[in-house]
Amino acid sequence: MEEKTPQNNENGNTTVHPRVVKRSGVLLGFAALMFAVLLVRILLLQTVDYDRYQQKVLEQITTESKVNASRGNIYDCNGVLLATNVSTYRVFISPSTVASSQSEHDQAGSNIQLDMLISENLSKILNVTYEFVMKQTTYTGYLDRTIKKEVNEDTADRVRAFISEYGLERMIYLETTQTRYYPYSTLASHVIGFTGSDGTGLYGLEYYYDEMLAGTNGRYITARDSQGNEMPYSYKEYIPAQDGYNVNSTLDVYVQSALEEQLQTAYTESGGQNRAAGVVMNVQTGEILAMAVYPYFDLNDPWELDEQSLNKLTQSGHELDSQEYSALRQELLLNMWNNKAITEAYIPGSTFKVITAAMALEEDVVSLQETYSCAGALKVSDRLIHCHKRQGHGTLTFVQGIQQSCNPWLMRVGLRLGTDTFYDYLKAFGYLEKTGIDLPGEGNSLFASEEAFSELDLAIYAFGQNFNVTLIQQITAVSAVANGGYLVTPHLVSSVTDQNGALIYSYDSTARRQVVSEEVCATVSQILEEGVSGNGGAKNAYVAGYRIAAKTGTSEKKNAGSEGEYICSTVAYAPADDPQYAVIIIVDEPTEGVLYGSTVAAPYVGSVMETILPYLGVEAVYTDEELEKMTLTIPDLRYCTVSVAKNYCKQKGIELEIIGDEDGVIYKQYPEKETVVEKSSAKIIVYTDKNSEEDTVKVPNVTGMTAVAANQTLINAGLNIRILGTKNYLSGTGATVVSQSVEAGSEVPRGTVVEVTFLYLGDTD
Repeated sequence: MEEKTPQNNENGNTTVHPRVVKRSGVLLGFAALMFAVLLVRILLLQTVDYDRYQQKVLEQITTESKVNASRGNIYDCNGVLLATNVSTYRVFISPSTVASSQSEHDQAGSNIQLDMLISENLSKILNVTYEFVMKQTTYTGYLDRTIKKEVNEDTADRVRAFISEYGLERMIYLETTQTRYYPYSTLASHVIGFTGSDGTGLYGLEYYYDEMLAGTNGRYITARDSQGNEMPYSYKEYIPAQDGYNVNSTLDVYVQSALEEQLQTAYTESGGQNRAAGVVMNVQTGEILAMAVYPYFDLNDPWELDEQSLNKLTQSGHELDSQEYSALRQELLLNMWNNKAITEAYIPGSTFKVITAAMALEEDVVSLQETYSCAGALKVSDRLIHCHKRQGHGTLTFVQGIQQSCNPWLMRVGLRLGTDTFYDYLKAFGYLEKTGIDLPGEGNSLFASEEAFSELDLAIYAFGQNFNVTLIQQITAVSAVANGGYLVTPHLVSSVTDQNGALIYSYDSTARRQVVSEEVCATVSQILEEGVSGNGGAKNAYVAGYRIAAKTGTSEKKNAGSEGEYICSTVAYAPADDPQYAVIIIVDEPTEGVLYGSTVAAPYVGSVMETILPYLGVEAVYTDEELEKMTLTIPDLRYCTVSVAKNYCKQKGIELEIIGDEDGVIYKQYPEKETVVEKSSAKIIVYTDKNSEEDTVKVPNVTGMTAVAANQTLINAGLNIRILGTKNYLSGTGATVVSQSVEAGSEVPRGTVVEVTFLYLGDTD
């Protein structure tokens, strides 16, 4: 097509072709439109989208540092610190700054290799590998690469010295962090729990109350250039952290220590194979004063297996780096952390007879003095069910049936109650629901369904077999009998406060419901107490000066492959006439000694009571017989004249024998000072002549003797006696010496103290 060219008009002016004008108009219009769009876009950026795009810019030029909130503390009921924080440091490097600084060194002709210098020194100071640090320096696009966390103050000082010596302030940094610390290490480990490396609660109270303990982290935002340097006079923002709240628990360090000591002893002496657990609870409020599982673990190093678990791992035969080894180790860790007191269900055995007795008396299906002749078994639904005493107990009243733990007696009253009534009481006592304790992972019971619950089930359930409950369910139900019939909720936290002490949360201890009457509870308590102080099956839980109500239990495990494995337990509360505190101990799979709750658990429950009741303000009230059998601590009579010693011993009721001049000064004595002996038979042998030969005697063998015989044998031999184990050895029958502290046949000075341990070894479960 021929190109059109501009033409001159009659006046000589050049004219533009209309098509060109049209095209120019279109282009001008398009340009105007684009300009308008840009103006609108700029307007939107400056108004509607301003904040969003400003944030994007800031994200490109700023770095955000987390300001950690201080995790709240955990205290016991007396304000003793159980969990807190200690300052540690995170050591990190800025790889991008290392790289840019290296370029500057190279340009200046320096031979220093910063990555090698940093790697060599930090690896030595922080006890990490050279290769690990060197690898972090290669991430040159990063401003922050962590070398090590939780570095202590001494190590941090060494890092600071290294930074200062080589001028590495822009390349190596220390950030103050907080690490969770547990002052008592293993105490209440399964209750307190622990946190992860990020400070989040993983187990126990740390997990359950994590939201309250954690607080809210703050932020510190600063502008930095491409080299990671803070830009002066540029954008900054500080959002302060909000510290976590403090948790005030119901635990008592003294009571917890007493329970843990006895739990460990019970487990060790009985050769336990599958851990032991115990709880001390205020029966009136549900407050848990102590809860423990043995073996314990170190809260400051929770990833370290306890000795028993480590032995299992070592003996497994798995190769150290194998998947099987790692899997077993993880399984053992989870089991070690697991709180047996609330997560595992077990067969309660005869401790459940406390509940059956309360049901029967409340429903008035039996009288206290009604008698029954136990022949050793009872037939129910064509099945012969044996008593734990196979030869039978003979004729017993209902009271004696409870105290002697007669299975047929309990079966009879259970059948009188009927399946519907019995099941209703299971619900009322809280067995068919979780207790609601403030700890994670609470387990539940295992019963036959209400629809399938038969008379055979009822007969067996009545004496505590063939169903499973958790330990916390059992002590809660027994506490309802102790406190007058009220079902309380067990709990471990009384209140939560902020850092200034202001109350954030307070626990309401209102009882859930009343299950049985106060009159029935008082009757059951009296029956149980007489079984301890008299000739009942719980005699080993006796404590002089205190009326202890207790019931023992023994159950055979029903799991596959567990034939011949038992759980032995005892539950007790005191004082029986005004119950305040309950204690329960179970030992899973004991293997040594007489495997009954009366021997494996009852003595240690008694020892816990003996330790904690005076501390908790429960005053001892001694009978005349108990006063006769109290212990005394031998005084230091050395360097006293004989006349002074005679007067003192006469006032204290201590027999004194003098070897040497009766007008002289005492220079040696047996027993030695501060030795504890039984008051009723205390005798001190003193020497006034340094040249006098010591009067020695041969220690007789009293192991296996009855209590009375052993006591008299040692006294006749000229020895003092200290009684361990059951202290009411002269009431009732059956107490036997199971050990003595000085080996039989040893020659010892006359007056030496021999400690003997008495236990009732009868066939009471």
